[in-house]
Amino acid sequence: MKKLLMLFAFSVFLISCNTPSKIGYVDMDKVLKEYDGYKKAEEQMKTRSSKLAADFQKANMQFQQKVQDYQQQRSKMSSKNAAEAEQKLMQEQQMIQQQQQMIQQQFQQEGNQLIDKINEEIKTFIEDYAKKNSYDLILGTTSQTRAVLYGSEKSDVTQQLIDAMNIKTEEAVEVKPETSKDSIAQ
Repeated sequence: MKKLLMLFAFSVFLISCNTPSKIGYVDMDKVLKEYDGYKKAEEQMKTRSSKLAADFQKANMQFQQKVQDYQQQRSKMSSKNAAEAEQKLMQEQQMIQQQQQMIQQQFQQEGNQLIDKINEEIKTFIEDYAKKNSYDLILGTTSQTRAVLYGSEKSDVTQQLIDAMNIKTEEAVEVKPETSKDSIAQ
C-alpha cells in the first residue's frame, strides 16, 4: 500500500511538472515610448518646465534691471548708500537663487513622483493582463538590463500591452468630461 501511495504521489509530481507554463516578456523601453499615459505625463512636465524657465528668466531680467539702475545711480550716491544698495542687491540675488533651487528641487520631486505613478500603473496593468490571459510569468526587459536575451515573437506581449493600456487611457479621458458634466449639473 505504501508503494502504491508513493507511486501515485510520484506520478502526480511528474504530471504537474509537465504542465507547460505560459511565459511572456515586455520591452519596457518600447512601453514607455509608446504608452499614451507616459507621453501625456512627459508633455505635462515639459510644459511645466518651460513655464518655470520663463519665470526664472523673468526674475533674472528684473534683477538685472535693478543692477543696471543701481550702476547708473551709483555715481550720485554716497558711499554709505551705495554700500547699502549693493548689500540689498546681493541679498536679493541670494534670495532669487534660493527660490530657484527650491522650485527646481520641487519640480524634480514632482517629476519623480509622476514617474513612480506611471511605473506603478504599468506594473498593475501587467499584473492584471497576466491574470486575465493566464500568464504564469511576464518578464520585463530594457536596453540596460537585457533580462530577456532571446524570446520568440509569440512570447513578446509588448504591443498587446501598449495597445490595451492606450485604450484604457483613452477610455479614462472620455469618462472625465462626462463626470464633470454630471457634477456641474448637480
